[in-house]
Amino acid sequence: MKTYTKFKEYIWLVNTIRKAGKISFAEINERWLETEMSEGVELARATFNRHKDAIEDIFGIYIDCDRQDGYKYYIGNEDVLNEDTIQNWMLSTLSVGNVISEGLSLQDRILLETASSGGEYLPHVIEAMKKSVRVKVSYQRYGADEPKLLDFEPYCIKLFNKRWYILGHFHRDDTGNRKADDYFGMFAFDRIRNLELTNVKFQIDPDFDATTYFSENFGVLVHDGTSMERIVIRAYGQERFYLQDLPIHHSQRIIEEGEDYADFELTLRPTIDLTRHLLGLGSTVQVLTPDWLADEVRNMHLDAAMLYGTRSIEKALINRN
Repeated sequence: MKTYTKFKEYIWLVNTIRKAGKISFAEINERWLETEMSEGVELARATFNRHKDAIEDIFGIYIDCDRQDGYKYYIGNEDVLNEDTIQNWMLSTLSVGNVISEGLSLQDRILLETASSGGEYLPHVIEAMKKSVRVKVSYQRYGADEPKLLDFEPYCIKLFNKRWYILGHFHRDDTGNRKADDYFGMFAFDRIRNLELTNVKFQIDPDFDATTYFSENFGVLVHDGTSMERIVIRAYGQERFYLQDLPIHHSQRIIEEGEDYADFELTLRPTIDLTRHLLGLGSTVQVLTPDWLADEVRNMHLDAAMLYGTRSIEKALINRN
């Protein structure tokens, strides 16, 4: 069986069990026979067990059996499918891939978004993380005339706003001439000009948790000195429904609802990533508290309005002349 076909079956099996909550092997087989993948042939118990093991190895999703409830199968760690985990991301991505592969005749009518350039470095970074070796990176920031050579420990990878980022850990022991140094840096893949794996091993901090590291922030800018804040925003019209379905942050909750608005409370560090996101929501969202954040977003709107106002004046002068 081709690897692609196996993956389609893995995804189908996870989605079928997850949707059912709990389901017997006989019920799985009934639904299996309804698919084109089955070609009218039942799913053998041995094949089911192999798929179960492969799903745990590849996705970290384990399928358990409740023997006290008629030997029904269920997702034993479903929490990983309800959070921003790699299991959920992989499952969602591959599930969409399965659906699209069945509709290639409609490819001109299915439009997708892709991440920015630099994805070719993704397998190399993952390899470095698996081997626990440092990487040498030639990195050119926006506005820089030349790239800068960096050497760091690859701690984790994050996808945000269609861009891949790598969190690099820099560590230097006290040598007498130079003091010890220890800090993190975020680097966009599309600004990498070259990346090489070194032979220098490192041990990741056992207390480091990627989810926890980013949990107090929106986006990728972390530990820039911004303090934790209680933020209240008011969403108007349809936007209040969008925010309910796609929360800005895991701390988000509704604290008040009106006829045409809803107030959401969030607790996080309001870095520039959050400010720009709120700015992008335009007139559909208003910051109520804190005052300084409301002022900052308002001033950014005024600056944008001034740009368009200046353009209108320039066009008027040109037309007048």
